Amino acid sequence: MPKTRVNVLAKEYGMTSKEMLDHLADMKIPAKSASSTLEDAYVAMVRKKLKPILEARAAEIEAEKKAAAEKAAEEARIAREQAEKERLEAEKRREAERAEEERRRAAEEAARKKAEEERLAAEKAAAEEAERNRVKDTAPKSAPSFTSLLDQIAQQEKVLKQQAEEAASAKAAAKSGRGRKSDDRGAKHGGAPAQRGSESVAPARDNGSDAGAADGRRKGKKGRRGEEGGEDRYSRMAREAEAYNRSKVFEDARAAVEEASRESSGRRKKRKERRQKQAERAAEQQRIEEAIANDQDLSQLDIVKVPQGSTVAELSELLGVPANDIIKRLFLLGTPLTLTESMSDELIELVAEDLGRDVKVMTKEEENSFTFYDNPEDLVPRAPVVTVMGHVDHGKTSLLDAIRHTGVAEGEAGGITQAIGASQVHINGRQITFIDTPGHATFTAMRARGAKVTDIVILIVAADDGVMPQTIESINHAKAAGVPIVVAVNKIDKPGASPDKVRQELTEYGIVPEEWGGQNMFVNISAKKKVGIDELLETVLLQADVLELKGNPDTFASGNVLEAKLDKGRGSVATVLVTRGTLRVGDALVAGMTFGRVRAMLDPKGNPVTEAGPSDAVEILGLQSVPNAGDEFRVFQDDREARALADERALKARIEEQNRVKHVTLENLFATMADAEVKELSLIIKADVQGSIEALQDSLDKMDQSEVRINTIHSAVGAINETDVTLADASNAIIIGFGVRPDAKARNAADRDGVEIRCYDVIYKALEDLDAARIGMLKPTEVEVSTGTAAVLDTFKVPKVGIAAGVRIEEGEIAATDSVRLVRDGIVVYNGAIASMRHYKDEAKSLRSGMEGGIGLENFQDIKPGDLIEGYRIDRVARTE
Repeated sequence: MPKTRVNVLAKEYGMTSKEMLDHLADMKIPAKSASSTLEDAYVAMVRKKLKPILEARAAEIEAEKKAAAEKAAEEARIAREQAEKERLEAEKRREAERAEEERRRAAEEAARKKAEEERLAAEKAAAEEAERNRVKDTAPKSAPSFTSLLDQIAQQEKVLKQQAEEAASAKAAAKSGRGRKSDDRGAKHGGAPAQRGSESVAPARDNGSDAGAADGRRKGKKGRRGEEGGEDRYSRMAREAEAYNRSKVFEDARAAVEEASRESSGRRKKRKERRQKQAERAAEQQRIEEAIANDQDLSQLDIVKVPQGSTVAELSELLGVPANDIIKRLFLLGTPLTLTESMSDELIELVAEDLGRDVKVMTKEEENSFTFYDNPEDLVPRAPVVTVMGHVDHGKTSLLDAIRHTGVAEGEAGGITQAIGASQVHINGRQITFIDTPGHATFTAMRARGAKVTDIVILIVAADDGVMPQTIESINHAKAAGVPIVVAVNKIDKPGASPDKVRQELTEYGIVPEEWGGQNMFVNISAKKKVGIDELLETVLLQADVLELKGNPDTFASGNVLEAKLDKGRGSVATVLVTRGTLRVGDALVAGMTFGRVRAMLDPKGNPVTEAGPSDAVEILGLQSVPNAGDEFRVFQDDREARALADERALKARIEEQNRVKHVTLENLFATMADAEVKELSLIIKADVQGSIEALQDSLDKMDQSEVRINTIHSAVGAINETDVTLADASNAIIIGFGVRPDAKARNAADRDGVEIRCYDVIYKALEDLDAARIGMLKPTEVEVSTGTAAVLDTFKVPKVGIAAGVRIEEGEIAATDSVRLVRDGIVVYNGAIASMRHYKDEAKSLRSGMEGGIGLENFQDIKPGDLIEGYRIDRVARTE
């Protein structure tokens, strides 16, 4: 019979775990925490001792229930009476308000009619008075009617011009008339006009009457000049008055036209601004409605999401600001960029902060993920999702087999799990969803995806094997995801099993048992003999209660793809885990770069289901293509939205693939050269001594360079570092190492950027490979495969061997048959075989990561602490091109 935990016994008596622990302390029963287990004898003693308390508690609960029922009935009666009273009072108030409203409307209508009559009478009287007082204009009109003020001005100018022409013609006629009258008067008094200068002078001196006539003529001329001068002055005054009136009329007309135009443009501007504000308010309201419909957090609406590595032009478009403003700020920051150059995350955040905008830089993974906001009132408890992790062959699938009773382990190739699987079990009326991740090192990425979608991790460790490399990786993945770990120590029934040793080893990685004062629960089990399984499940449920897991089932479904495959008869089949909402048959969804409509759903046992809620794992059929494991999926209301999003993601992925830099390698050099993409081969040479660099460079210069020119862009002495890889990535070069090795950062950078690193120990081998690549005749090559790295901690003497190295394996696994190099400060000082290998005092065939042992090198004694021993083997690989 299984033991009983303190917290379970406390729930039985309706008390807290602390109260139960106090009772146990009074009864001298040992118990440390709520998760401590009690023997059957102690349980019987507690039941006997606490029986009166249980009976009293039951009576008290019954009395409380009865009192609560009576109180609820009384409150309901009072509430009904109060509601009825309030309803009657509200009805009376509404009747009075309706009557008052009718009276008010009648009074307002009467007042409005009276005011309208008074206004009409006043307007009529004012019109009659204005008609009586109006001055009748009897002058002839210069123009009959005008369509506008500008037409009036044009017509007035025409009339004034016509009057000026008439005045000018009249003046000319007057002048000609005055000349004719003067001639007539001269002929009458002094004869012909031609004779007036010669003949009339002498008689004038002799005859007094003629002198008087001459005086009269002078007076007459003077009078005429006065008359002519007066007429010119009046004419000039008339013209000035006419010009003044015309300019004043024009100025007044222009001012009136400008004022009307200004008022018209001001009204149009105000109407335009009003329409813009209305459109902005409508767009903001639509944005809020869409966010609410998509379960988005309204506080995050103003945050602009910027993809990582965006260019200046893309950031300008996303922020809605001119690109020149961004370029100006970049120039002030000392980092001038063009429109098409990418910006770092720090630059994007600095520029956005200076512009007063909130941004979030999205990584490639975050761009294809969805964010949701759930109202706490909509959340309900959900089942825990548990991931089983651990080293290969430590019993993960056997544990799930013991829980499910399905015998999964026998059907897998080699007894090793090859894909993420999901299953559901029900214990004590509660559901637990299990995810079985592969434990082999090949499936590290799949195990990482399993840790991201889980609530609790069961770390299974074999009691006879202890902590292994994949065990450590599982711990790191779980810690990175922030998931609590429950440790299951398996195979406790095997000879040599030591659960305490497992606990001791795990403390080195921060996994400390509760009984030792830590935070992690440990359970000893045997999956084969089904020992401790019930206690492990109770521990998982207890951890789930502590986490208080909740989900929102009343919304559109979203979650993650656990695994996907292409079935010959059913098409694309995907195993998905629903994290929120409810997934139903017929829903349109997007998963990564694929879309489709759910045609059918199957539970983990293969039974058809119509819907799946939070924490449910199901197989779905109907996707257009096979998604990637780990992709996030989401349900859309419309097929067109799902298809558009999937097509956009697929197009973006194709563009990124096309823009990805494809570096030159010795294998693809000839094909790349044939495509006219490469005319020269760039090399970076690193060697142990300067003489090796000069010898290799001299041999390269003597090589035929008619087809492709070999260009050494950098050469130096020392180990291959990350800076060399960065230079090779930028210049599309190959790194040649002679007697040196790359460090860990350089290897990781080369794998990430696709840069080829070739290391040689003899110069002719390097020259052969380069020449063969140049002429496109590479034969099957020998590829060096790194097996592991060991750090030398100390040295000691071994009989018949000499100086041996005490080592700890840092990564991988070094076998006794592997070739090794001894690297000191990045320089290879020895290259040969292993003479002896021991694990403590026993001979060993191999040493794995984390293990300590001794390694003796063949015919080499100069070993020092701090050296690195690199294991490798040579594989012959045939060309596939």
